[in-house]
Amino acid sequence: MKKLILSLLIMAMATTAWAGSSVADKAKAEGKATFYANITSIEPIMEAFGADTGVKGEYTRISTAKFLATVLTEFQAGKLMADVLQAPLPVMELLKEKGVLATYRSPEADKYPAWASTDGVIQQFGIEYVGLIYNKDLVKPEDAPKRYEDLADPKWKDRIVMANPASHATTISWLIGLKENIFESEAEWMAFVKGLAANRPMFVKSFGPTPAPIESGEKAIGISMPKYIITKAPAPLDWARLEQPLMGTARGIAIAKNAKHPNAAKLFMDYFLSRKAMNMLATDVGEYVLYPGVYPPIDGMDKAKVIPIRELSDAELAKWGAEFKRIFEMN
Repeated sequence: MKKLILSLLIMAMATTAWAGSSVADKAKAEGKATFYANITSIEPIMEAFGADTGVKGEYTRISTAKFLATVLTEFQAGKLMADVLQAPLPVMELLKEKGVLATYRSPEADKYPAWASTDGVIQQFGIEYVGLIYNKDLVKPEDAPKRYEDLADPKWKDRIVMANPASHATTISWLIGLKENIFESEAEWMAFVKGLAANRPMFVKSFGPTPAPIESGEKAIGISMPKYIITKAPAPLDWARLEQPLMGTARGIAIAKNAKHPNAAKLFMDYFLSRKAMNMLATDVGEYVLYPGVYPPIDGMDKAKVIPIRELSDAELAKWGAEFKRIFEMN
């Protein structure tokens, strides 16, 4: 009860701070903050932002594949509508190189790990984490993989679903992340990849379709995102508690250069990075966020180690996509 009361007091104090700051007053005069993002299901945060600040938040969802081209086209034409931008860290870094982003370090940044905000432009706030999710009606917890290597066990033959490793950039990066962060040698990693291929996984276009065949029982397990345990509830999904770290691409957020609503942009970025918004992102969407002490309500996730992986260059994606295509087509 004491923790609940303290939490409510902190939220009330935060709301007062949003409403009373000089930036908030100027933001109200500007009327709104526009937000381009690749993240999904954040409507509750947009609604809370409006209710707490009196400033309207307008959210446009742009897929990762189209994000860079869309933003650059608008920016170069002098017609970028976004005040604030959110995308995977590599995309944000490319936008920074192109001069699209403004310098702004939110006061909320001090509450995050030091490595999450190093340039005064992009703030990392989460990791788009990937794990192994399974149908708990078909797989007992003790039978779920304990290590990534277990996916190569023949008992999983024809029972796995994953995004196509020949074409899905995040899956390609994830597989290379295993090579660079998990396996002790390239030979061991390649043995795992070939073992996974030998189990003839079902391929889908992206992570989005991976839960469906697991929910239905068509497949037992998948390389997917643990957040679906939250967003697909009450589907019979659980995640494999691996001995090794979970990995994923870091998520970043920044203010656009020459934002049409500069004060509303600052207010929105401050709000988005707040404990209240990050708690909503974790609780309602199942995202893994970097705000200390905030975790998605997925059993055991507070004890998991989650690390960011590097994004591959276009040349690396093409090279490894072709190699994975060859390996998986051989089986």
